[in-house]
Amino acid sequence: MKNTIKPAEGKLGILLPGLGAVATTLIAGVESVKKGLSQPIGSHTQMGTIRLGKRTENRRPKIKDFVPLANLNDIVWGGWDVYTDNVYESAMNAKVLEAGLLYTVKEELEKIKPMTAAFDQNYAKNLTATHVKTGTRYELAQQVMEDIRNFKEQNGLDRVVLVWCGSTEIYYEASDVHSTLDKFEAGLKADDHLIAPSMIYAYAALKMGIPFSNGAPNLTVDIPALIELAKITETPIAGKDFKTGQTLMKTILAPGLAARSLGVSGWFSTNILGNRDGLVLDDPDNFKTKEVSKLGVLEDIFKPEDNPELYGDIFHKIRINYYPPHGDNKESWDNIDIFGWLGYKMQIKINFLCRDSILAAPIALDLALFSDFAKRAGMSGVQEWLSFYLKSPQTAPGLPAENDIFKQLIKLENTLRYLMGEDLITHLGLDYYEELIEAK
Repeated sequence: MKNTIKPAEGKLGILLPGLGAVATTLIAGVESVKKGLSQPIGSHTQMGTIRLGKRTENRRPKIKDFVPLANLNDIVWGGWDVYTDNVYESAMNAKVLEAGLLYTVKEELEKIKPMTAAFDQNYAKNLTATHVKTGTRYELAQQVMEDIRNFKEQNGLDRVVLVWCGSTEIYYEASDVHSTLDKFEAGLKADDHLIAPSMIYAYAALKMGIPFSNGAPNLTVDIPALIELAKITETPIAGKDFKTGQTLMKTILAPGLAARSLGVSGWFSTNILGNRDGLVLDDPDNFKTKEVSKLGVLEDIFKPEDNPELYGDIFHKIRINYYPPHGDNKESWDNIDIFGWLGYKMQIKINFLCRDSILAAPIALDLALFSDFAKRAGMSGVQEWLSFYLKSPQTAPGLPAENDIFKQLIKLENTLRYLMGEDLITHLGLDYYEELIEAK
């Protein structure tokens, strides 16, 4: 398989719809890393290692040295936003990174100015947009494609990927206009308001054969029409919702409880968050989208239908509260009611004081680099192996999602091994002991 992967030659453009807290933290962070001022901690592509061959071989290269990924020095940034602030101004407003760090990359960040956004106020009612395109949805899609062409030409790029870093849109379900590519394209021309802004970006990218990853819980590429388009243009898609904060903790802790066959009767989760995402989620319609994304995690891990005695009646509630004083510093509380031997009750309490964009930025980077790699490897359609990074993983029709982060990591690493012509690793390990027996 290795010989079919095109090398990562030339420049890679990473375009980000939504140049807010996550996107500016990502861009400033990578620019700081490129200058040798910081380390890309949290990025599995940059810091992670992968075991190859038998344990006795002791081969554990870094992923970036094993897989032909784009070099950070070859990345060119761009994006769209509903406000006119350049990336330096937006990063200063977001207050995620310290002003001193931002100042060291100020020159690079000030050059990155947002293109006008494809936006519909109905999908993010709490935002007051001032920098938007006009026209029908079809016209907006054509304008986004023109933006991409111009960006690629002006920067001498060889390849481009898109990663949605915009706000959570209101909750909506797939309807007839989303069912086929023909109906979707007719809907664009009819300016059907059931086509969300994020779908316009996704359509534009996929139409041009450009990989698209969805970092929010929006429906976006989770519809038959865009899955169909991804297959036609042989383009990778990945979604949805960056796995950060509270859900990250759930996908780490819940598999451990299930592995030990401990029962769970209730899991209550609440958050306070004050950034632009918190403002958008303060609207009930937008919160519903996030809630649905977060609620499915436990059911997929505990599988109540398989073990009703332990997980058949879990009470799971989630709350997100907008609290401006905290800014991007999200604080989450979890109360978990569990029971063990003979049904005796116990509790686990978690107070996670995290930084939402600090956790999300390396995920966005990895999705961009891996989706570019997938395109060069000839992969197309849903990339379930990237579910390691996502709260609500997209799967092929009829397949249940796998939310256990440890199983997701095995899937990701075995996919890389397969593509690079290495043996897959099952962690069985019996062969070592069988050899010992035979030696005797």
